[in-house]
Amino acid sequence: MLFGLMPLIKMIILIVNAIAILSEDRFLARIGWAAQPEPSFGGQDVSIKGKIVNLISATRLLTRIPLIGINSIIIIYELLLG
Repeated sequence: MLFGLMPLIKMIILIVNAIAILSEDRFLARIGWAAQPEPSFGGQDVSIKGKIVNLISATRLLTRIPLIGINSIIIIYELLLG
């Protein structure tokens, strides 16, 4: 088997880590992807870019604390089982 479950999990964790550490002021605002205020109730539809920006903001907000534990578990796993 070329790919197992653990490399897939590590890849997903690395991608979530990359999203979690993006700096909105230094990186996202420069390319025009800063968080925009939500449209009012009954307002216009949000574009794909707006949805991606909201997904990045939500990921950054919700995963910072759990990622500390998950990364620690993966580090210990790698140290013990290599």
